[in-house]
Amino acid sequence: MAKKKVPEINGSSMADIAFIALIFFLMVTTMDKEEGIARQLPPIPPEDQKVEDQKVNRRNIIQVKINAADRLLAGGVPMDVSQLKDKIKEFMTNPYDDPNLPEKEEQDIPGIGKVMVSKGVISLQNDRGTSYQAYITVQNELVKAINEIRDEFSMQHFGKKYSKLDDDQVDMVRKAVPQRISEAEPKDVKKKK
Repeated sequence: MAKKKVPEINGSSMADIAFIALIFFLMVTTMDKEEGIARQLPPIPPEDQKVEDQKVNRRNIIQVKINAADRLLAGGVPMDVSQLKDKIKEFMTNPYDDPNLPEKEEQDIPGIGKVMVSKGVISLQNDRGTSYQAYITVQNELVKAINEIRDEFSMQHFGKKYSKLDDDQVDMVRKAVPQRISEAEPKDVKKKK
């Protein structure tokens, strides 16, 4: 008895359909974009530049520390995270020219004129045991403090909030109210004995 031939199915159109379905899903699917914490690093100095030992006046630095139990210490004072924003605003603006708070220097900013710019630096350090939630909450409060100072400066000079400014005005405000947040390497307190 002769073998009966089984008819074959043409698979070339299946490959086309699969390719079209793949393209469709790539076009309509959105990918989550991970964003980190925005920090501007200082520019890389030229190779021929000599490394100078810069002395930073201690009054220009506020240390913000978070321990492994998520407790906060800002400027040597224990506090709740809800108090941090106001503490940083007071430190950065130095409204009463307190000799224990940061120095200010007069700078000529094109488009605004001469303004007093704080030399204040926020130094953030956490323990390796600090929870991620506490770390991010403190970061948010620091940025919120700087943004509120920028809002106040923008209202005073441009009559509108910082978020409503055009690119040139944003650059002017950033020069007048710089965001100087330095992150020290995390410490591991538990290893010390």
